Amino acid sequence: MLKTLSLRALAGVLPLLVLPDGLLAPGIAGAQAYPAKTVRIIVPTAPGAGSDTQGRLLAKRFTDSMGQQFVVDNRAGASGIIGAELVVRAPADGYTLLFGSAQIPVSMLLMKKPPFDMTRDLAPVGLVASAAQVMMVHPSVPARSVPELVGLAKKHPGKMNAGSSGNGTANHMAIELLKLAAGISVTHIPYRSGAPSIAALIGGETDLCFSGAVTALPHVRSGKVRGLAVTSIKRAAAAPDLPTLDSFYPGYESANWYAFFAPASTPSAVIARLHGETTAAIKAPEIRDFITGEGADLIGSAPAELATYLRREIERYSNVIKKANIKVD
Repeated sequence: MLKTLSLRALAGVLPLLVLPDGLLAPGIAGAQAYPAKTVRIIVPTAPGAGSDTQGRLLAKRFTDSMGQQFVVDNRAGASGIIGAELVVRAPADGYTLLFGSAQIPVSMLLMKKPPFDMTRDLAPVGLVASAAQVMMVHPSVPARSVPELVGLAKKHPGKMNAGSSGNGTANHMAIELLKLAAGISVTHIPYRSGAPSIAALIGGETDLCFSGAVTALPHVRSGKVRGLAVTSIKRAAAAPDLPTLDSFYPGYESANWYAFFAPASTPSAVIARLHGETTAAIKAPEIRDFITGEGADLIGSAPAELATYLRREIERYSNVIKKANIKVD
């Protein structure tokens, strides 16, 4: 007669069937041998985006290190929500993963009725990298430091224009965080994407904007724009000469991050395997050099650390969205 035993004490693996002769049922053997088939990594952006290129590098590394195919499946739409929901609804067996960014929780907060709860319905695997944004102004703006810019904005409230790549995007959040932290009023001008927002700054249509280091720094170095600060807590390796906004306004942080998630209730043994492989992968020279070359800092945090970080991010951006009364058309 079959007996069912609880395996909560054994890292959350699904219930174990003990056969009359003491042999383990196939389910537990499959969990121990993970992965036993192709693993799909959902990247909720179009091909070529930052999370896509990183995801593909990591997928190749996992394929080589774990002996099974890891394939990227691009599912863009709704600022990452469509792809993330596919993972939420997938079987919790480790064969459908999400490689997402900071855009997803922000998008969730801007929805009236989110289709899922990110902290409840996804299991954190690990934070891979975090990319600071660069705060820039047009050369005609008579400010060469953050305090000078803030003083100028306070002298002329609402007169300065701040461009972004769209309502609810990471660089829009950076603008709103600055307004709240510094107590200034600037006019937000959303563009369709990052490229036109940068073009608007270079052309003098806007006075300031935030953008990722890879996009921003070539224009800073050429003198087309002036870099004033970065949005990470620590100075960015890609722009070590720029101070952090946190050094002027403690607690200011608006970095774009990239992380792996699995469906909730995925066996903890599988999560542990994926986290270990991720940590090893980002130490590989080809992955390390690419990600740092994109202006991001490698993290490699544990699942519990990512869970804590995610809750903090959601709380922080929820406060910003409410105080700034941000709405998406």
